[in-house]
Parts: sequence; C-alpha cells; structure tokens
Amino acid sequence: MAKAILKKEDDVQSSLGEVRGYARKIWLAGLGAYARVGQESAEYVKDLIKAGEQVEKRGKKRIDREVDAANSEIDSAKEELRSVRGKVEVQLDKIEKAFDTRVASALNRIGIPSKHDVEALSVKLDELTALLERVTGKQ
Repeated sequence: MAKAILKKEDDVQSSLGEVRGYARKIWLAGLGAYARVGQESAEYVKDLIKAGEQVEKRGKKRIDREVDAANSEIDSAKEELRSVRGKVEVQLDKIEKAFDTRVASALNRIGIPSKHDVEALSVKLDELTALLERVTGKQ
C-alpha cells in the first residue's frame, strides 16, 4: 500500500510540473502577443493615419466639386433672375404708360386740363405778362 501512495504522489508531482509548464507557456505566449501587438499597432496606426489622410483628400475634392457646382447653379439662377427682372420692368413700363394714357384721356373727357396744357397756358401767361409790362411801361 505504501508503494501505491508514493506512486500517486509522484503522479501528482509530475501533473503539477506539467501544469506549471503549460502555465509558463501560456504566460510567455501572452507576453509574446503583447510585444507583437505593440510593434504591429504602431504600424497599424500609421496605416490608419494614411487611410484617413486619403479619405480626407477625397472628401475635400468632392466638397470643392460640390461647392463649385452649387456656385455655378447660383450664378445661373442670378442671370435668369436678371433676365426676368428686365422683362418685368419693360412690362411695368408698358402698363404705366397705358395707365397714364387712359387717365389723361378720362381727365380730358371731363374737361380737366393735362399737365402739358397747364404748362402751355403758363408759358402764354408769362408772355402776356411780359407784353403787358412793356406796354404799360411805355406809357
């Protein structure tokens, strides 16, 4: 029976030795992974930075294209508005002239003199006044 107990203790000791060996290997594998990640992570970060710079450049180019296109559309719309504005002004002038003509015609029909008629009478009145002053001045 003593031999069986010693044999069991030897088996336990060897099993513990194996577990320690495996634990050490796991520990060393973890350290190796940590070291490799440390080395590779610096390269990985550099690669990420390069990729980010490329995306940024493409984004800026696209934004510039979009802004140029929007500015072009705005310029086109401004030009179109100028054209429409000119046409509207011409039409408003025509309407204003037609309105003035109709009002003058209506006022003339009811016997109210136009501005032109009043100015002509004023000129004649000035001439008559000047003539009257000459005639009375000679006497």
